[in-house]
Amino acid sequence: MKFKIQDQVIVTIGKDKGKKGEITQVFPKENKVLVKDLNLYVKHVKPMPMINRVGERTVQERPLDTAKIAILNEEGQPDRIGYRIGPNGSKERIFKKTGTKINYQKSKTKKETKKKPSKKIDK
Repeated sequence: MKFKIQDQVIVTIGKDKGKKGEITQVFPKENKVLVKDLNLYVKHVKPMPMINRVGERTVQERPLDTAKIAILNEEGQPDRIGYRIGPNGSKERIFKKTGTKINYQKSKTKKETKKKPSKKIDK
């Protein structure tokens, strides 16, 4: 998948057409992304008096298909993503229109966070 977390995108198709946002989550197996504050839907929750839960309407973001979004380049225009092999042999993402490298700031994932050492009990 060419899209990464923290990419700035614009919606090209659908009810949110023309709106801009940032990718917060990526689902590569389903080829979908979750964009902050876009593709909002209302979910109705039924009241359950036995557990003292009131009925409510909650607003949720739903994933968008990657075919419905386009990445924004540094000029703020919709663009496509390509790849180029760098001078040291590394693969880097580029904008197709301008040919400039996409600056990607890696965020910490669950794997990169430091795990606490487990305590062993000696018997």
